[in-house]
Amino acid sequence: MSWYNYIFCFLSGALFANALPHWVRGISGDRFPTPFAKPSGRGLSSALTNVLWGLFNLLLGVVLLKVIFNSGGRCDVLSFGIFFAGLALMSIFSSVHFETKDKE
Repeated sequence: MSWYNYIFCFLSGALFANALPHWVRGISGDRFPTPFAKPSGRGLSSALTNVLWGLFNLLLGVVLLKVIFNSGGRCDVLSFGIFFAGLALMSIFSSVHFETKDKE
């Protein structure tokens, strides 16, 4: 597998991790920070904006996986580990970043 496919694995994992909280908060009818809020990433966006942002992140993550597999990539232990690392790092970053959002 080419080196850039491993980068795509990492980014795909990060996009999947970012998609989940936005989509879940959106379909629950809750407001949640997005890059489109004011201030960006801190203010709260509507539930619809969160659903759309979550779906967009999910779509990009799937497109990256499709690019990987169409270019001869395979799902081996290393590529799965890199995907999981992207998922884990984005999850940890998000938990720290948004921990104080309700207290502001």
